Amino acid sequence: MKYSGKLICLIALSAVLLLAGSVCAADTITLTDSAGRKVAITQPVERIVCLGPGCLRLIVYLQAQDKVVGVEALEARYPGSRPYYMAHPEIGKLPVVGPGGVPAIGGLPDVEALLNVRPQVIFATYLHPQKAEQLEALSGAKVVLLDYGPFASFDPDVLFQSLRIAGKALGKEKRADEVIEYVNSCLADMKRRTADIAKPAQAYVGGIGFKGSHGIDSSDAGYVPFTWLGIDNAAKGLGKGSHCFVSQEKLMSLNPEIIFVDTAGLVMLEGDYDKRPEYYQSLAAFKNGRVYTLHPFNWYTTNLGTTLVDAYAIGKTVYSQQFADVDLTAKADEIYQHLVGKPLAGQMLEVYGPLGQNPSFIKMPEQSK
Repeated sequence: MKYSGKLICLIALSAVLLLAGSVCAADTITLTDSAGRKVAITQPVERIVCLGPGCLRLIVYLQAQDKVVGVEALEARYPGSRPYYMAHPEIGKLPVVGPGGVPAIGGLPDVEALLNVRPQVIFATYLHPQKAEQLEALSGAKVVLLDYGPFASFDPDVLFQSLRIAGKALGKEKRADEVIEYVNSCLADMKRRTADIAKPAQAYVGGIGFKGSHGIDSSDAGYVPFTWLGIDNAAKGLGKGSHCFVSQEKLMSLNPEIIFVDTAGLVMLEGDYDKRPEYYQSLAAFKNGRVYTLHPFNWYTTNLGTTLVDAYAIGKTVYSQQFADVDLTAKADEIYQHLVGKPLAGQMLEVYGPLGQNPSFIKMPEQSK
């Protein structure tokens, strides 16, 4: 059968177009973000921006911080506050694309500054899907929404899903699986160590950060280190969500045998303790010297690595026999090395003091003799 020259050209053109379409399809992936939005992303992704609490932390966990081309102003402030920043201080030298911080949650960044850094993909937490669509239209970049669960609390399943979503967008699926596998191995280790404890200890945690610093009244009814260790949380059932504020009267009625204090609120606790030491000394934990410090659970939402470190510190404090073989400094270094790429136990100690110690300003039983 003979074909005209025109027909041959048409067939050849069709083949070229079909091939081009196949290449484009191969270079584009479609994922579903944490808000259920379908997002088509051209590969490879080399220029990204992270907006909102905890967003940049997840990208560092994925070892993709080298792809970040702009950050919120908050990231350059308080350099000693977040392990992912402590491990990668070069982040603070990147162009600023918005203020960040609590007042900026759910809002749009500086679009002009954003356009200047030309991101291909913008990752964002705590941003309404409608705002995400608006941001895509203004920036020309794809917006992928990530999630931690309820603000200032922690849901591992939600966080793991966010890691997988970002990992798929960045070609870091293997790394996402490594992070999840490591975290799960720590949780399994804690569960194994506490499996045979017949009567769980009761404890309370105060000083939890929530859109700022707070004193002993700021607690968490779903505090995950307690859950992981099977500890009876004295604040369980209080408040409408996980985070809760506990009144002076309620704390007195609970009178927990052990109190942990998040160092994010330690200064506020010290000021309040100086004003009314008699109140604190009426609490069994203060009276018996069973008050211990932890490193910040929330700093620009939940610090997964520090939460794991705190959990081991709590386990070693409350269940000393079961955690006797745990070297807390070595374990903290291992956790931070796995998650952010550097051992940070020494730096965290310099900033926040030792884990699992009595706060220096509290009068302990032996001091009152």
